Amino acid sequence: MDCIFCKIVKGEIPCAKIYEDKEFLAFLSIGPVNKGHTLVIPKEHSKNLFDFPKAEESDLVEFLKKVADAVVKGTGADGFNLSLNNGKAAGQLVFHTHFHIIPRFNNDGLKSWPEEGYINNEEMEDYRKKISDSLD
Repeated sequence: MDCIFCKIVKGEIPCAKIYEDKEFLAFLSIGPVNKGHTLVIPKEHSKNLFDFPKAEESDLVEFLKKVADAVVKGTGADGFNLSLNNGKAAGQLVFHTHFHIIPRFNNDGLKSWPEEGYINNEEMEDYRKKISDSLD
């Protein structure tokens, strides 16, 4: 497998390591949105969130919380964004599950994504039903 994140886990490519345990690794992004932008990856390869092992989900959340707290404290941030780009259409560039912890500051000038409203309540209900009916 030619996955850049797997190579980082194996030590074949260097990274600015923040923290690791037996399952996960946190390191600084080389293309940060804000300084301190940190990536969290599982050490075992999984393509995206749908491919991520259910057995590790609670450990992942605890790891994310621990690292996010350190990012906020270490950067003096006022908050943070936690994001996951799942699939090419969502902007995923490396197909190894990874989360972004982006420190945010009150006046950093970054904007959230634009909101696109529904035409009316009927359209909203139509989307609600389509999504709800798609649950397994």
